[in-house]
Amino acid sequence: MRVRSAMQFIDEAKIHVRAGKGGDGALSFRREKYIAKGGPDGGDGGDGGDVLLVADQSLNTLVEFRHQPRQLAGDGQPGGSRNKTGARGHDHLVQVPVGTTVVNLGAPGLGELSDALASAGRSPSATEAVGNWGRGCELLGDLGKPGERLLVARGGQRGLGNARFKSSTNQAPRKTTSGGLGEERDLALQLRLLADVGLLGMPNAGKSTLLSRVSAARPKVADYPFTTLSPSLGLVRVAADSSFVMADIPGLIIGAAKGAGLGVQFLRHLSRTRLLLHLVDACPADGSDPLANAAAIEAEVRAYSGALAERPAWLVLTKIDLLDEASLGGLLARLGNAFPDRRVLAVSALTGVGLKVLVGQAMAALSEFRSLLADNALLRQRDAALAQRILTEVSTSALAPSRAMRRAAASVAVRPAAKGGLG
Repeated sequence: MRVRSAMQFIDEAKIHVRAGKGGDGALSFRREKYIAKGGPDGGDGGDGGDVLLVADQSLNTLVEFRHQPRQLAGDGQPGGSRNKTGARGHDHLVQVPVGTTVVNLGAPGLGELSDALASAGRSPSATEAVGNWGRGCELLGDLGKPGERLLVARGGQRGLGNARFKSSTNQAPRKTTSGGLGEERDLALQLRLLADVGLLGMPNAGKSTLLSRVSAARPKVADYPFTTLSPSLGLVRVAADSSFVMADIPGLIIGAAKGAGLGVQFLRHLSRTRLLLHLVDACPADGSDPLANAAAIEAEVRAYSGALAERPAWLVLTKIDLLDEASLGGLLARLGNAFPDRRVLAVSALTGVGLKVLVGQAMAALSEFRSLLADNALLRQRDAALAQRILTEVSTSALAPSRAMRRAAASVAVRPAAKGGLG
């Protein structure tokens, strides 16, 4: 018997959208028995259909767009005689998961600037990059609520029939106009999961184990690094009327912000979180220093997105069951001294020590922040500005690798042949 495999988690996709063309106006004159010189009666064409993205909470992956990258709306129908207007082209509704960010790849700007400067032997400065980001990769929208719609390609305008051009001096016009072309774009879709609390840390730091202990999620857990290959979500229920969503992503390694490992590919899924839990292995299998590992992950997050690093973050020391009381106390003191602005907690997912305190404090922090947002307009404004910065920086980081590969391919293509020969 053939077993169906689980749906593949895909959080990036590129699609081509094309709105419908407007229908042409008709050239027609009234022809009826006993009616002489009836005059022009050519009708207008119909407008072209639009392409809209619709957030659907039943979807959780962009895998469908790997097989259907072209999304086309219907063309408007041409006008007819007797002043008949052509039918409007049908709109094309594209279902996407809630949390999808949409970026227009076709606008000139940062991508072309980078390529041009690369040929001149330099890369764009920070000022040039920021100044050209909005034009180069236009951020069309962020579908964060179920049922939310986003117009990504507008249909072409209808053409006018000759009846539109009659006048006292031109009673038999033969002029019509053609329907306009619909908008056509290449779009990048980026899925960012909706979660309140995000887990990050080195590979094998205990993120998946922690998620499985505090929620009903069952991510893969093993005693080797990079067990987690795709993000996982779990609902953490603290009480009957209080809960939050926790997200786990693949582990980060040194150099992740430059493309090493898997974690940076999924860091965008933490961009919507209100609280980051940085898990630090108390007893790393490779014998490395937990403080050095913590500092390395903090640096990678800042390199990936300075705005994301401004989100509240706690240090959570894991696997404390492997340490005696004296060693644990000394390590907690060192962490507190090295990161004075971080709350430091200690847990053991194996024995359950500290888990109730961790989820309780996280729930209290989230509830307090939500109440402050509801009462403080200035805080809401600042939070919205930070969220926009995170969105822009995360989208930039996601598109940077493809630009780098394009530039590398171009440099190889134009590289001059080596002097001399084999002999």
